[in-house]
Amino acid sequence: MRFSPAQRRYNQRVLLLSLIYVALLFPAIYLIGHGLVAGPIAYVVGVLPALAVSGFFWLMARYLVEERDEYLRMLQARQLLIATGIALTISTIWGFLEGFALVPHLYAYTWPIIWFAGLGIGAGINIAIERRAR
Repeated sequence: MRFSPAQRRYNQRVLLLSLIYVALLFPAIYLIGHGLVAGPIAYVVGVLPALAVSGFFWLMARYLVEERDEYLRMLQARQLLIATGIALTISTIWGFLEGFALVPHLYAYTWPIIWFAGLGIGAGINIAIERRAR
């Protein structure tokens, strides 16, 4: 399968941002976990990996803007909508159950992880629709 120029740029950016995320996450875990930073510096160190994750959302939006092929843009938009629907539905259900003390508290960074998993489900749905259309 050939990638469009926008897809190639997106893939390169995701790879670079993934490396940056790992380079920020492991030191943050070590520094904060061992009490080597405190106060405002600890907040900065703790936020840096989160900013890298937020960068993935920006990269996806940038891809949609840069992609010239309307069909590829539609596939990506559908994938994003599926992921968003899954993450928001699960977080809403979990939030109510947590509010009623029926399930344990989940850290907020769980929801982007579920959203990323939803991207995989959305990709699978796109593939299934493509195969059915042939």
